[in-house]
Amino acid sequence: MVKRSRTPSANSAPRAPDRAAPGRRRAHPWEGNVARSSVRVARRPVPVRPEGACHPPGESGPRRLFHRVRRAWDRPLTAYYLIFGSSLLITVLGLVMVYSASMIQALQLDLPASYFFRKQFVAAVLGAILLLLAMRMPVKLHRALAYPMLAVTVFLMVLVQIPGIGRSVNGNQNWIYLGGPFQLQPSEFGKLALVLWGADLLARKHDKRLLTQWKHMLVPLVPVAFMLLGLIMLGGDMGTAIILTAILFGLLWLAGAPTRLFAGVLGVAALLGVILIKTSPNRMARLACIGATDPGPGDQCWQAVHGIYALASGGFFGSGLGASVEKWGQLPEPHTDFIFAITGEELGLAGTLSVLALFAALGYAGIRVAGRTEDPFVRYAAGGVTTWITAQAVINVGAVLGLLPIAGVPLPLFSYGGSALLPTMFAIGLLIAFARSDPAAKAALAMRQPRVRWNTMRRRVKARSSGER
Repeated sequence: MVKRSRTPSANSAPRAPDRAAPGRRRAHPWEGNVARSSVRVARRPVPVRPEGACHPPGESGPRRLFHRVRRAWDRPLTAYYLIFGSSLLITVLGLVMVYSASMIQALQLDLPASYFFRKQFVAAVLGAILLLLAMRMPVKLHRALAYPMLAVTVFLMVLVQIPGIGRSVNGNQNWIYLGGPFQLQPSEFGKLALVLWGADLLARKHDKRLLTQWKHMLVPLVPVAFMLLGLIMLGGDMGTAIILTAILFGLLWLAGAPTRLFAGVLGVAALLGVILIKTSPNRMARLACIGATDPGPGDQCWQAVHGIYALASGGFFGSGLGASVEKWGQLPEPHTDFIFAITGEELGLAGTLSVLALFAALGYAGIRVAGRTEDPFVRYAAGGVTTWITAQAVINVGAVLGLLPIAGVPLPLFSYGGSALLPTMFAIGLLIAFARSDPAAKAALAMRQPRVRWNTMRRRVKARSSGER
């Protein structure tokens, strides 16, 4: 409050002395000023809410809630939290389901009940380390790793085809024995190598404005991708080849490939796929099991049908964690390719929808990162990783539901398999790094740093006198 000068001004008229009524207290000279100032504050005009504000006056409750959710959804750190939170929940829930789905098979093999869970837990810890490294690495270092990773992956995929080094599992020659219970599947790392190398290649050509020419868009991206596909198909792993093809199409789509060029590449890939399916009785049998409700002659659709049985017996809330019946030897591969069926049996429709919602959130966040960046490498890499994880999840879930042929691909971050988990978690670290690199996200993260530091507090303590406590 500003004190009023007691010296009257030249323009002010002399005031009559205050005469209080009998029995009434005489007011202090400043009391009237305080009352008048409070009146002035009360009569101050209410600020008009700007157009497009979150909560307009007179807005109903549901509409206000919708605006709050929309405002929170548009914050700079939304993609960062979605990627980190959804991938963490998928991995943790996957560890729980791997333990539940694999204990019976481990006991049947005269192994401890937690054998597969312990291996998956070790892979998850190593994957978490890779995720943290990828999350903290700058974009330039990711681009520098593209060519070495592609060269190492191609070398390992060639080693797989050498007798005595490569190992065949379930008829597919795509594993390298590392000693003890550990094996490595180099084709899983081929997905990550194709994403990084393809994104770096397209980003360089984008900077030179060469992507307007179809030959620069296709060469050498498509030949290198077909080389990887050929090495994978030599081992008979068509499921991984389908994922690599999806990554290739995603990169071409993000690069702005014209419809004719895109249709031409898709037509060539479809023709090769038909030839590979027609020449393999095993693949033809898998194709015939789409929508099957009976195992058929020779029980060729046994796995597909019992996957449907597991989902159907779960109901809305499942039979309870660990109470699956199909994992007692009826359903093959309950902890790898068909872990989603065991999830539906034990956790019911609520559990399976929760898993699908987490994958949907992860896919949306990846698309958001790719769509809001101005860095071409970040756009292509984020789009490639999102295409990879989304396509693999759709193929796995579609096979369990009987809508697609069984391709033998695991559910990302969820199924058992360290070779699939490690590159996938590194790719999640890529998405988190890209989400953090956004300028608005950087500013939001900087605002969350603590303003008072411990060294400042220590300096304040030392500044006190010796008598203070």
